[in-house]
Amino acid sequence: METASTTVITTENLTRTFGANVAVNALTVTIQAGEVFGFLGHNGAGKTTTVRLLNGVIAPTAGAARIFGLDPTTHGHRIRARTGVLTETPALDNRMTARDTLRYFAEVYGVPAGERTRRIDELLGVFELGKRAGSKVGGFSKGMRQRLALARTLIHDPDIIFLDEPTSGLDPVAIREVHQMIEQLSHRGRTVFLCTHNLAEAERLCDRVAVLAQGRVLAIGATQELGSQLNRGHRVSVEVNADDVARAVNLFTQTPPVSLAEPVLDRAAARQGSAFITLHGAGRADVPQLIRAAVQQGLELYRIQPEAPTLEDVYFALQEL
Repeated sequence: METASTTVITTENLTRTFGANVAVNALTVTIQAGEVFGFLGHNGAGKTTTVRLLNGVIAPTAGAARIFGLDPTTHGHRIRARTGVLTETPALDNRMTARDTLRYFAEVYGVPAGERTRRIDELLGVFELGKRAGSKVGGFSKGMRQRLALARTLIHDPDIIFLDEPTSGLDPVAIREVHQMIEQLSHRGRTVFLCTHNLAEAERLCDRVAVLAQGRVLAIGATQELGSQLNRGHRVSVEVNADDVARAVNLFTQTPPVSLAEPVLDRAAARQGSAFITLHGAGRADVPQLIRAAVQQGLELYRIQPEAPTLEDVYFALQEL
């Protein structure tokens, strides 16, 4: 296993075209062992093509990549022996049982015979499939199929796990289980390359993210870093009495450096007789001044909270650049 300071993925101007379509456009990135790296973009942004390039399934049109120091174009088989890939719509044989599915892939990946049963039982337990181990996959729910596909991806204990929309179509309980699994993998030193368009998921799980559009990386970094680079100002959330919303909006609109004060629909707050207002252009350093302005005007504040840009803010701001 690689140490946390080891670089496991590097690309330099990695490019792949299909005719006139540029699927991956000059991708340059470095990923460390143990990192949960988010690859964010809408459908067709180049996420799946990148995963195929990094695993040596297809060759680049230009540029280069190194996985574990190896070139995927010439050493794809060695790389795939140490990576696990979960596609967005994993194919499973409906005629096979869950146990047979895992046994088959354990053999394909060369898991030692003496380790197979232990490894299969462990994964069936982790993904709560033990009671259905002898059942055919054709009778599984969407969530069960996804859990089995994840178990299949991990059967050979890979160092890098590529996950393409791993929670697509899952219920909230199954989504939480997948999130916990990703966190555990990172804690064990495994590297997770997470392709997703679920921004909340990426913000929760990823150490860094790359934001893509039309095959091109718009920005790479932690959410906080990307938010500060945009230089679009922070926000402040203010909770006031529901009857004071209009007066509060008028007051804060005239209080520098606020550029815009707008009410936020929050049914839970409304049931409590209060309302939230978002102040744009103000940040943490401006909170004392905002409080003084409210007190001077006799406005009651229930809560005031500076908010850093979310990954959603960063994502859509980058798409507009």
